[in-house]
Amino acid sequence: MNQKSVPYWFMRGGTSRGPYFKRDDLPNDLDSLSEILVATVGAGHPLNIDGVGGGNAVTTKVAMLSKSDDEWADVDYFFAQVAVLEPLVDFKPTCGNILSGVGPAALEMGLVKATGDETVINIRAVNTGARVQAKVKTPQGRLTYAGDAAIAGVPGTAAPIELTFLDVAGSATGAMLPTGNARDVIDGIEVTCMDVAMPVAMARAEDLGITGYESAEELDADTEFFARMESLRLKAGELMGMGDVTKSVTPKFAVLAKPRNGGTITARYFMPWKTHPTMAVTGAQCIASCALQPGSVADGLCDRPDPGTVEVVLEHPSGQIEVLVSFTAENGFTFESAGLIRTARKLADGQLYIPS
Repeated sequence: MNQKSVPYWFMRGGTSRGPYFKRDDLPNDLDSLSEILVATVGAGHPLNIDGVGGGNAVTTKVAMLSKSDDEWADVDYFFAQVAVLEPLVDFKPTCGNILSGVGPAALEMGLVKATGDETVINIRAVNTGARVQAKVKTPQGRLTYAGDAAIAGVPGTAAPIELTFLDVAGSATGAMLPTGNARDVIDGIEVTCMDVAMPVAMARAEDLGITGYESAEELDADTEFFARMESLRLKAGELMGMGDVTKSVTPKFAVLAKPRNGGTITARYFMPWKTHPTMAVTGAQCIASCALQPGSVADGLCDRPDPGTVEVVLEHPSGQIEVLVSFTAENGFTFESAGLIRTARKLADGQLYIPS
């Protein structure tokens, strides 16, 4: 078998991991790019045994970086979600967890230079057009992964990476509430369809016959629940103007319940064909916005704070994630920005080999 090599950096970003490439090292044509990423991950096998994927949707993600020609941005971040069991690649969404590693990866690749003890990197998410500012720890001008920040779903601690998300309301569909409503009814189930960082359809867990406190493993084993949820997701995609989403990972789906451990609201997030073991960074912003949106399916499940900059704490299968949301309410709920603390770590670098 003839093989060709591509330089890569293998990173954990938040609660996801995958290869990070320089965009210039890969083909521009998306069909050819998809073939390379399928081979990279080893898609089409439950263990991704012939690639570097990990047999789970959070470990079959790919980041491609380049210097940006945007006046505001330093780095362009192009994301790909590769399927586990099928040779499919979805370029529609972005990923906030993998984005957590973009700042460090850009420094590792030499796309940006460290500036003092903390380096601010402006990132343009190519898939959605969102702008994200990452603050990366670079003591004495050197990148470090060591620190005392802990995030649920990742063992140990690492250097904190502060992310601020801008321009994410309506980034995929053109509207924060793509259907024009805070609440719709699909097959007798009340659903909120929202687009903040990620288009997500959300319902109350109890309306779907579950508690919302199940583990990811318990939910993955409930095939009847997943079949009903997928039917709702497909119809929500049409209502949101996204067309036939049968083979797309967007919109995502989430179920909500009252908090049990001091948080704002409990959520279970789906990728969409498996339960997220923790919580997606992009999905967290959308769920937090739903919790703050009057008239949404979150009504009665949480206490809404006054407008301003507030912390929304989402309880998920592995713990909690905190989202700092800035919003106004003069003319209804208006999302301004969201901030999160994540961590990242370089796991490997070198040459990745792909069958020619």
